[in-house]
Amino acid sequence: MNNLITDVKSLEIETLKNLKNSKANNTLRAYQSDFKDFSAFCLKNGLSPMPTQPKIIALYITHLSKSSKFSTLKRRIASISVIHKLKGHYLDTKHPIIMENLHGIKRTLGSRQKAKKPILINDLKLIIKVIDQEQLRDKALILVGFAGGFRRSELVNICYDDIEFVTEGVKILIKRSKTDQSGEGTIKAIPYFDNNEFCPVLALKNYINAKSTKTENLRVFEISDKSVALIIKKYVKKAGLDSSKYAGHSLRSGFATTAAEFGAEERNIMAMTGHKTTQMVRRYIQEANLFKNNALNKIKI
Repeated sequence: MNNLITDVKSLEIETLKNLKNSKANNTLRAYQSDFKDFSAFCLKNGLSPMPTQPKIIALYITHLSKSSKFSTLKRRIASISVIHKLKGHYLDTKHPIIMENLHGIKRTLGSRQKAKKPILINDLKLIIKVIDQEQLRDKALILVGFAGGFRRSELVNICYDDIEFVTEGVKILIKRSKTDQSGEGTIKAIPYFDNNEFCPVLALKNYINAKSTKTENLRVFEISDKSVALIIKKYVKKAGLDSSKYAGHSLRSGFATTAAEFGAEERNIMAMTGHKTTQMVRRYIQEANLFKNNALNKIKI
């Protein structure tokens, strides 16, 4: 009997470990941060955060709706649900009191996110021109981030052994990403640009050649994903643009919007960005075509 109890206990521990490993570290940290906020709300109001009840979730999202975007509410619910699963508790996030409350909030607030602006070609040129020549890392980071449609987490986790310079340009292995939690890996290919000043391949090569330490499993850029946004904002402001309107995602959305503007096919954009569904990519395409396919183009005054 004791052996059976020990076996079950070890299986429980291993199961919890598997559940944790199913999520990327950055994702787990985000879930934990969200749950910390929920716990603080519960503590303040004498409620139980673990295990909790659908009614308490409903109260929490009503509280959040006064100062948060609709997308934030949905993310917080998902985070609370995941943390409950990791602790072995079931939480019905589809309970009517939660869903009906969400629908009511959506009708009041609207669900469309106020997205940060994409960095388009003209913006990119302005930004690169204000980067000092000795800031090789920042130039490479921004050009590679744009050209590869990288997520911030992908960009900062590129290691030296993930990079292969070839005749056509550079191939970069992404070992793991938001849409590839199992770590199968994907390769992004970035060709040489005609204009050397804005070529991501040359910028990356110059940066790597200038570095003294190049251990294979070390990260190339040696910064956090939060630093990407700070670097972008720094040079956006220096270029005379409104830094409050740009963020770390602006490189990725800039690539997708620019590629769509120049006529790249939806599937080719998705192959580079790693999007698994067309919803977001089609939003970029729609943004790129706002003036190109505008009915007013047919009106001559």
